[in-house]
Amino acid sequence: MITFEGLDENFKFLVLEVDNQARATQRFMAAPSRKGFTKITSRDDYIDNLKTIIENKCYSRIHSDKSLDKNQLNKIRAVQVMGVNLEKIADYFVNIVKQMRYLDDQSFITRYNFDEIFDIIFSSLDLIRPAFQRENMSDALTICKAEPRLDQVYKVHFDRIMNEMGMGRNAQSLVTVLFIFRYFERVGDALLNIGEAIIFSLLGERIKIEQFDALQQTLTKSGFSDSFADIDFRAIWGTRSGCRIGRVESRNGDAQPREEKQGSIYKEGNLEKIRKERENIIRWKEAFPNLVADVYGFHEESDKGSMLVEFLNGCTLDEVVLSGDDDFVGNALFVFESTVLDTWTNTLERLPVKTNYIWQIQSRLDNVLQTHPEFWRMPKSLGNAAVRSTEELLAKCADFEDELEAPFSVFIHGDFNINNVVYNHEAQQVHYIDLYRSRDFDYVQDVSVFLVSNFRMPVFEEGHRDRINNVVRQFYNFAKGFAEQQKDSTFEARMAFALARSFYTSTRFELNYKFAKEMYNRAMFLLEKIYHYGGRQWEKFSLPLDILFY
Repeated sequence: MITFEGLDENFKFLVLEVDNQARATQRFMAAPSRKGFTKITSRDDYIDNLKTIIENKCYSRIHSDKSLDKNQLNKIRAVQVMGVNLEKIADYFVNIVKQMRYLDDQSFITRYNFDEIFDIIFSSLDLIRPAFQRENMSDALTICKAEPRLDQVYKVHFDRIMNEMGMGRNAQSLVTVLFIFRYFERVGDALLNIGEAIIFSLLGERIKIEQFDALQQTLTKSGFSDSFADIDFRAIWGTRSGCRIGRVESRNGDAQPREEKQGSIYKEGNLEKIRKERENIIRWKEAFPNLVADVYGFHEESDKGSMLVEFLNGCTLDEVVLSGDDDFVGNALFVFESTVLDTWTNTLERLPVKTNYIWQIQSRLDNVLQTHPEFWRMPKSLGNAAVRSTEELLAKCADFEDELEAPFSVFIHGDFNINNVVYNHEAQQVHYIDLYRSRDFDYVQDVSVFLVSNFRMPVFEEGHRDRINNVVRQFYNFAKGFAEQQKDSTFEARMAFALARSFYTSTRFELNYKFAKEMYNRAMFLLEKIYHYGGRQWEKFSLPLDILFY
């Protein structure tokens, strides 16, 4: 337990005071009295002060003591969160006793069984300090589960009250009782926050109970049999598709399921997306066994899915480009291009495929304009000169795209950003990650996404920028060589559509307005070029390569 400056003692008193408020509220509801009312309301200031003292001590320690390790910081942060929510619970009890004055008959509340609510609250409050002190995951989960239990009780009483209100009697008292039970339901929300704070102090990451349940189920299905208090869950990133990703391993360094010592990656999010990514991983695995991670476990519940996959050793390709020496970067790119060539060649299907690059821009416009509303051009004219609106330009380019099709398809990555490729120097391998969007499509989409993901790296120092430009130039030439080998005569035309798509839609992730405007201008330049070229032979279209370099 955290003991500095009497924090343990302050926290103990806060829990006891909130428990006392709960018991006093139960007695007051059973037998209201002026003395009971005064006792409950007068203790509110003391509880507020205790919460403020705990909060101040937590913030003071975090900012003043640089020797704290991550585990100590997590515990202090958890105490602060628990203090805030305990004070909220006490406030709800004060609100409940104040609501009692609006009952026509104060014994009216006794028609409803509120003792079962207090039993849930008392048992949860009793577990808070032991769960935190003993780092007991089971007790923390029990506290969390008070919330759905109280929700269920609230639902039962809500339905009953609605039925009784339909009878047209005791309207004021029924509305008052409904408000009272609503405050009890909010007590459950605060208890959930407290339980999740204890889980945070154990795992080292803020994770919601439904996410923890999914993690628990997924680990169990993967063969993990140890205590869940022994796992180390570290968030790595939240993807732009809304999924939560974290690394999972044993705290003591023991092997993970199937003896994978490097740990695992846990991913949780929308069921459709997680399910699709799992299907794509399996397909990639069948064709290229070493290219993607193994799936250790998969779990779905309601509209959420989760899976546990192998942690792939190495570093992402953007880290290689920005931090490796020239020989290291050159070797990584050689392995990368060899792998890409292998995947394209072995999944190539000689059937034409329609592209939809303009549609992809149109489907993401709301998100782009939410970030940069200026990136929507209205029609303008000066004398005989006219500037087309964004809407007209996209509509016309979409018509021109209907004239185009890729001569063949390959199984593309689908989100081929440079940071979705992991390079393992020791094994001389690259791996693909984040495969939700993989599909049979035009390889030009992967090329454009990779090129623009390099371009949009917010690195402007000349030496690093030269290296990024060299990567862009090398990969474009590699892709162009593949196109020539496969006699893909409309490669440059489709690349213009795809680059316009990638530049335009990437602006929604860039808050640096000047840099975002660079990408927007390049997208508009390409769309204008397509507009003016449309109607001619796409085989003769020439892509202005300067568009690729910053």
